[in-house]
Order: sequence, then structure tokens, then C-alpha cells
Amino acid sequence: MQAGAGEDWAGVAHAPAAAPPRIASLVPSLTELLFALGLSEHVVARTGFCVHPREARRVPKIGGTKDPDLARLRALAPTHLVVNVDENRREVVEAARAFVPHVIVTHPETPEDNPRLYALFGHVFGREGEAAALTALFARALADADRATRRLAREDVLYLVWRDPWMTVARATYVSATLARVGWDTLPAAADARYPAIADDAPTWAGAQRILLSTEPYAFRARDADALARRTGKPVHLVDGEWTSWYGVRAIAGLRALAGMRAGVAAAAGV
Repeated sequence: MQAGAGEDWAGVAHAPAAAPPRIASLVPSLTELLFALGLSEHVVARTGFCVHPREARRVPKIGGTKDPDLARLRALAPTHLVVNVDENRREVVEAARAFVPHVIVTHPETPEDNPRLYALFGHVFGREGEAAALTALFARALADADRATRRLAREDVLYLVWRDPWMTVARATYVSATLARVGWDTLPAAADARYPAIADDAPTWAGAQRILLSTEPYAFRARDADALARRTGKPVHLVDGEWTSWYGVRAIAGLRALAGMRAGVAAAAGV
């Protein structure tokens, strides 16, 4: 069922801001989206991980996505707080509700959820035109990605986001859905956890046609890819984690880059 105008992922309908908003963001990709919508002067708080665009770094930091300084946040007197189900802890968000009038909950689960995200922010913060422009750009990026990859055979991949222990992503995540859009289906096919641990002797390793190492949250490097290729005998590639896990405005360039990588890998393999 399609969400109504201004309805966030918690089912709360938000009215347009009645006065110039003071926005706090606990999510790096949402901070970037706020700036892309022309709301830079209204962003009053961010996490230390909110580094895009560069201009955002002038905004006061209030800690991390999981452990923000709530006293510092209160002192900055935000009217709106933007959060995400996966990236922020429920207890932190509930504590912030005591002093932030409007908490906007997001939870994109597929790339196709991005237009809804643009529209939500556009409605609340009076940037409907800018949101529509981003939606048009996103639609073109999605179509271009589909054209670049539709003739390629799908592959089962192991997408690693952490080591000690090895961790991957379940298919019910935004990251997995983004990879699937360019023809990479993540393993395992079924998992109880959203970010399951993978033992060294797990059958998942054998089932993967190739292994992808994300540059975030664990900062995998080329040496890690080389070592894992020697150990497994599989092709291993580094993937910019922002291409797969950052929704919002970065998803536009991310989809194009990921599709280009997918096509390039296939060409190199003679597919």
C-alpha cells in the first residue's frame, strides 16, 4: 500500500513545517539528502559520520549514529529529527522524542523506495520541486542500470561487510536489494539475522560465484581481496559501500557506478 503524503515509515503523517525548521540528522545518507534538497541552512546537528557533502562538516556534531550525545542534541533545539530503523537504536530515538517535536522515521528497503523518501522530505520541508527533480534523476539512473545489466546472467555472491567474524547481509536488506537490481544475488538465500555471521567452513563460501568486499562499515582493502582470493580460489572484488548502502541522493550515482562495475566484471570474464 502506497504511503500518503508526509507519512513516514512508522506510519506517522507529518504536516509541512509551519516555521523555518531546525533539523537534526542521525543518518549520513539523510544528511546528504537534506543538503541536496537545498536545506543546508536548516540542518543544526549531524553525526560524525555525516561527511557528505563537504559543506555538512560545518554542522555541529553530536556523536555517532548509535550513541549520540542527547544533551548536546537537546541544546541545539531541533524541531525535526530524521532517523532510520537500521542505523539508529530505538531507545535513543524514544529518548529524543521527549524534547524533539517531530521525529521522522525512515526505512528504505529497496532502491525503489528512494522516490518516497525524496517526496517525504520535500513535503515536510517545502522542497517539493527539488524532490521531484531528484525523482526524475533517480528514474533515469535506474533505467540506465537496468539497460547495462539486463542481458547479464545473474550471479550468487557473498557480500562481506565485516571480519572477525565474517558478516554478510540478508536478502531482506536495502544493500541486498540494491545488489540484486544489477544481477548480484546475495548469499545466504535465507537467514534469521539481517547481518548474519559466516563461519570459515560455512557452505556459503562454496556456493558463491564471486565474493564482494564492502569498504564500509569494515574498511576492506585490496590486500584483503588478494588474500581472500588466494584462500578461496574465487574472484574477489572491492565495492564502494556507499554505492550499495547509501540511499537518498547518493543512490542515483551509486546505482550507475554499481551497474558499471557489474558490466565491467562480466566483460573481463568474457561473459
